[in-house]
Amino acid sequence: MKAKLSIGTWAYLFNQEKPTNEFHVILHKLQDLGYEGLELGSFGPHPSPATHPTKASRQRLKKEIADHGLALSGIAVDLWAFKSPGVSILEEVPAAYLTAFNGWCAFASEIDAKTIRVDSVLAPNYFDTEEGKKLGYQAGMDRLVACWDKASKIASDYGLNVCWEFEPGFVFNKPSEIYKIVDGVRAKGNTNFGVLYDTCHAHMCAVVGANHQGGKEILPGGELELLEKLKGKVTHIHLIDSDGTLNEHNTSTHNPFGTGVLNFDKLIPAMQASGVPHSWWTIDLCFWPHAWDVTADSKKFLDKLRAKYAA
Repeated sequence: MKAKLSIGTWAYLFNQEKPTNEFHVILHKLQDLGYEGLELGSFGPHPSPATHPTKASRQRLKKEIADHGLALSGIAVDLWAFKSPGVSILEEVPAAYLTAFNGWCAFASEIDAKTIRVDSVLAPNYFDTEEGKKLGYQAGMDRLVACWDKASKIASDYGLNVCWEFEPGFVFNKPSEIYKIVDGVRAKGNTNFGVLYDTCHAHMCAVVGANHQGGKEILPGGELELLEKLKGKVTHIHLIDSDGTLNEHNTSTHNPFGTGVLNFDKLIPAMQASGVPHSWWTIDLCFWPHAWDVTADSKKFLDKLRAKYAA
């Protein structure tokens, strides 16, 4: 199956001297550059349940995307507020989180997205805080699994896959923690739940051990070993380079292709064998300044790789 290329729209909002707030401009530019799709960052000024609250408005949005020859590779949603007492993702009964998640699932299904992204929201050192110590590490992990069990079942009702984007900027970023959580959620019958394997985050979590709490946990085989151990549990892919550093937001620096240390001639074949249930390759330029300046070259870089490995 030929790979299809998309790019996350958040690249044109965050850390940009002049953010591209007008969604229609993004559609035009990506169409002109020959992309097959885009990944919707459903926050800020870009389309969301708040900006498109009715079925009619969502049908118009779906048509607008299709009219530009594009499709959605997935949707990233704004659930980052659920990290404080009373509205935390780790509440014993996370009703507010699940209510918001249900709303985004409805929105995603109506605009024809097939994959919805989640993350663990809380800071890497959460269990060193007073609140985290009171809850306890194992109880926190158990609650996250229970929450995403319910979320995955909600998503399944809408025909959606769920992808968890593990990364050094959030709690539970060690390889062993990633395995435990994804296995825990899937063990509850949620075959639609898996990880978002971001090549940059995988390098930082498996090779650098960035923001690992209580000692680093490094894999001898690095990001490739992590991918192999997650085989059959990957529901989405993000591609971008890494120079092994964290950015000012305390998460992985998303370097443009060719400016980091990753070997994509090894990563791409392994990724193709990972069992990901679709053919999208999504570029993630999150927080990279002047993202439009490298958008065309990013596509050219991956065009060569898909001609070689996924034509």
